[in-house]
Amino acid sequence: MKREIFITSDGSTSIHLPDWDEQYHSKHGAIQEAKHVFIKTGLHKYLEKNTNQLAILEIGFGTGLNAFITYLETKSKNISISYVGAEAYPIAKDEVISLNYVSELKAEEFKDDFNLMHNISWEENHKISDSFSLLKRKQFFQGIDDVASFDLIYFDAFGAKNQPELWTEAIFKKMYTALKQGGILTTYSAKGSVRRAMQAVGFIVERLEGPPGKREMLRATKS
Repeated sequence: MKREIFITSDGSTSIHLPDWDEQYHSKHGAIQEAKHVFIKTGLHKYLEKNTNQLAILEIGFGTGLNAFITYLETKSKNISISYVGAEAYPIAKDEVISLNYVSELKAEEFKDDFNLMHNISWEENHKISDSFSLLKRKQFFQGIDDVASFDLIYFDAFGAKNQPELWTEAIFKKMYTALKQGGILTTYSAKGSVRRAMQAVGFIVERLEGPPGKREMLRATKS
């Protein structure tokens, strides 16, 4: 499928799929969306539990933006993160080179670490730093079968308009099973059908203020 690099409203890059009229991140700002949906309402919320070690699963590793911002959080906070990124269709090396996240995040000193995230082998756990490990799994989301393994899930799949099969009770049951008790799942979606699918498998679901350009988003807790 054809993919095109474009600049979002906050100056950060993303990838556009013209055949689907779909983006990897919000056109209103890739970095702004990642920080709001996954860091502020996900990671920071979980850290209120006064823990300094956690395991994160990302559904849709994509450009590596969410993983990189999470990695940067370990540099400013006393936390250690084990990160798993699931991705069915990895992006190409020339696309990685076109991404401007390092400069937009003013993280030039960690440029080699961002590149390392993309260059490491799949299906193996790698130490990016003393406080951040990364395992990239090339898999379809329907094949996820982890049990009580994660504290936090970043659910960043493509939208239900193009891939409705990724927003079903069956998928959220897998997410519920993969989370530890008290674990959190965050997603940019605010669709009623998504909220009901989450609730049907046992999640407690909150509607929260969305990132720029979006009124609401969802956060689900395994209780």
